[in-house]
Amino acid sequence: MRCHEVDYELIGSEMQLVEVELDPGEAVIAEAGAMTYMEEDIAFETKMGDGSNPDEGLMGKLFSAGKRVFTGESIFTTHFSNRGSHKRRVAFAAPYPGNIVPLNMAQLGEKVICQKDAFLCAALGTRISITFNRRIGAGFFGGEGFILQKLEGDGMAFIQAGGTVVEKKLNGETLRVDTGCLVGFTEGIDYDIQRAGNLKSMVFGGEGLFLATLRGTGTVWLQSLPFSRMADRILAHAPSNGGNDQGEGSVLGGIGRMIGGR
Repeated sequence: MRCHEVDYELIGSEMQLVEVELDPGEAVIAEAGAMTYMEEDIAFETKMGDGSNPDEGLMGKLFSAGKRVFTGESIFTTHFSNRGSHKRRVAFAAPYPGNIVPLNMAQLGEKVICQKDAFLCAALGTRISITFNRRIGAGFFGGEGFILQKLEGDGMAFIQAGGTVVEKKLNGETLRVDTGCLVGFTEGIDYDIQRAGNLKSMVFGGEGLFLATLRGTGTVWLQSLPFSRMADRILAHAPSNGGNDQGEGSVLGGIGRMIGGR
């Protein structure tokens, strides 16, 4: 194993967190702000890059960290290590309602491509980089954009998804999905964007103008509620944005909010 071998437990159903068990000397890396709690002897340190190559020089670290800027993530990751003599646990949670997908990278060909904000945490030694979609159509019209995250390693990695997660196994088959519902896929899957039917379907169908087309042999992970879709619904129904005011939480409704300064 190049990566640290960590044990884990998923806690919860629809708003999950993952509790990672670290043996003495083991470490896990995570996105900044993802940690929920940690036991004694767990030390954390913010570092530039993912730490997958400890012998990498300063320029290499700057280049690797700079790639993360393209995905909209921080150039830093937080490293949590067990400095004690007993097994200890540290837990991480997604920043929005949904599920956490555990990935045994050794069983998935040691490489997974995922949307740019899907990564949550992984065993130390996992390489987090970016990959460019070779198809211009997928870059301009895909919900995942032209730049995707690439996870490489042979340990455990964890990605986050909104709503319910569906795992699909493709064996030379084709699957068409809403562009925002794609979470990730393994090597061997070809990802492209195609027009959603005829002109009438594109304009009045309500399914968007384009669909993601996945072909090949491998595993695909889908999410039922992309965070962007949930955020759009919340904003559309917010009273301050012209939505209906139902007066939830107060018999005075809007008057109560005016008194409270909201």
